[in-house]
Amino acid sequence: VFLVDMKKNELKLRPTGFTNESCYLPPLRHPAVTSFLDSPASEVNQYLIHGGKTPNNELSQKLYVMSIVPSVNKKSLLCCIEKDLVGDIPEARYGHSMNVVHSRGKTAVVLFGGRSYIPLNQRTTEKWNSVTDCQPFVYLIDLQFGCSTAYTIKEIQDGLCFHISVSRNDTVYIIGGHTLESNLRSPNIYKIKVDLLLGSPAITCTVLQSRLSVSSAIVTHTCPDEFLIVGGYESDSQKRMTCNKVSISNDTIDIQELETPEWTGDVKQSKT
Repeated sequence: VFLVDMKKNELKLRPTGFTNESCYLPPLRHPAVTSFLDSPASEVNQYLIHGGKTPNNELSQKLYVMSIVPSVNKKSLLCCIEKDLVGDIPEARYGHSMNVVHSRGKTAVVLFGGRSYIPLNQRTTEKWNSVTDCQPFVYLIDLQFGCSTAYTIKEIQDGLCFHISVSRNDTVYIIGGHTLESNLRSPNIYKIKVDLLLGSPAITCTVLQSRLSVSSAIVTHTCPDEFLIVGGYESDSQKRMTCNKVSISNDTIDIQELETPEWTGDVKQSKT
């Protein structure tokens, strides 16, 4: 396990380990990962990890909370804790998204999309690892108590996977993604707004149009209101070599294409 430092445009990897109190965190492929502050005044990031494929090709439905803690020898360690959920527990999945929203002084997690294995009663030896799109439920998770509630949003009729998700305050934007039935990447942006009312949270969704149709892109947070989207796929066989800047302000989202760097031959020719 490594921590990544960036100094003077150079990436440096620092080996680290887990505290004795940490639970076991298996290597996972395609989990949903997001970071958050446990309070607005806090400067310590925590990280949420949900789902993903294990080395045994099984799907995880566990939610982990990870934080960086200092040790006596000034070497930072990771503390990983499994968070138990109750209520409408999201099924094991991969290729989904997870974002943290803030509303009325409270915090919640929004989980959406992904793929899962077909139900056990439908699996055969030949199709044991066959997958299906998850139902298009939006899950709202209270991190303090571990309560999970599934919401049906009429504007979202299909489950999406490998989409992009970015958030600001009480709003999550779901961008792109695709389904098993279609090779097309969705041109829609689903704007999901969460109002954490006492006792009965409310979720509304507005469908916006975008010129950005992509899946499996890399997304990074560059400043509080801006994100950078790199690469991805426009179809199963068409790589996307462009970059976009996403700016979120008040109640609007703006996506602009950026000047594309000179990619190396390895990047252009690779299948990932």
